[in-house]
Amino acid sequence: MTKNLRLRFALACGGVFVLAGAVLIGVVAFVVRQSLEPRDGLRQPQWIRVAGTVYSPWHYEYSVAQERAEQVRRVYQADAVKNVLVGGGIALVPVGGLAALLGWRAAGWTLRPMRSVTASARRIAQSHDLTERIAHDGPDDEVKELADIVDTVLGRLARSFDGQRRFVANASHELRTPLTINRTLVDVAVRRADASEDVKRLGESLLLVNTRHERLIDGLLTLAEGEQKVLDRRPFDLTDVAEHVLDTAAEEAEAAQVTVHRLLDPAPTAGEPVLVERLVQNLVENAIRHNHPGGEVWVSTRRRADRVELVVANTGLPVPPYEIETIFEPFRRLHGDRLRSERGSGLGLSIVRAIADAHDGVVTATPREEGGLTLAVELPYEGR
Repeated sequence: MTKNLRLRFALACGGVFVLAGAVLIGVVAFVVRQSLEPRDGLRQPQWIRVAGTVYSPWHYEYSVAQERAEQVRRVYQADAVKNVLVGGGIALVPVGGLAALLGWRAAGWTLRPMRSVTASARRIAQSHDLTERIAHDGPDDEVKELADIVDTVLGRLARSFDGQRRFVANASHELRTPLTINRTLVDVAVRRADASEDVKRLGESLLLVNTRHERLIDGLLTLAEGEQKVLDRRPFDLTDVAEHVLDTAAEEAEAAQVTVHRLLDPAPTAGEPVLVERLVQNLVENAIRHNHPGGEVWVSTRRRADRVELVVANTGLPVPPYEIETIFEPFRRLHGDRLRSERGSGLGLSIVRAIADAHDGVVTATPREEGGLTLAVELPYEGR
């Protein structure tokens, strides 16, 4: 952007100089032409001498000599104007290029503070750390004013995001306590020896609802934590995390009659293993729950250049391509609301994207032609 602005400034300098030079050459040519025009009031000579002979105005030779002198004046006038236009035009091209070059140098010197501000803003955008500031130290000019405005906006965004995260985290923690108490009370009531069958069925329903609420609150807390940048990175292998999650989910896959295939190659990365485990867990659980009896799930890990990749694919209902992006939004579900309570709170893929972003990774979803989805997560490679 700065280079384009610098080029436009240089071209503007060259163009303005060429335009001003062309006007100046035109004015000079006009002045030269007017200067060589005959003047009124000049006295004609009373006689002229040609080849030693004197002629008066009433001689024919006098008129011929006067016409010859006028012709010579017109020739000199035309040549003088032509020399001004041609010479000035030829000189205007290299001098215009020199003006553009000087404009390029001047623009570079003028835009040097802007390059510093741009580099700082790019660093902040790439780091996702809203606590950083441009903090431009320079004269009180337009560049410093712009940098101060950007710092003010960053400060407001940081306060807004921090407030939102604190609210979600505090609300999640506060809601966990009564849910835990409710679960304990209902569990005690159900296990009583004199509890009737109706009480037991009611208790089981309440425990199921309580579990769903706990899952929702846990998802909100994880989403709030996942949206924060991971600063304390620890090396680990994504393959180990995937193996642990698959072993844990084996019982659920067997109950759902879903076959899980695994192809796990070494994939060393760095970050917060607990959050990455939650990422893999959400992907595997979604692949199992959004499937059908007799369906299949494929989980693979591998290294690709300077990235490591986790791919989770599953069979299931067809997914329209235009709904791919919406599945990463909180509380958005596919195939209607009738599956809402059975298949989670609708935060699973939102948490996956938040955790991937916090680890400088990226997550993409692609619908399978046979039905279901293929979700790929790329994280930075961390050599050991």
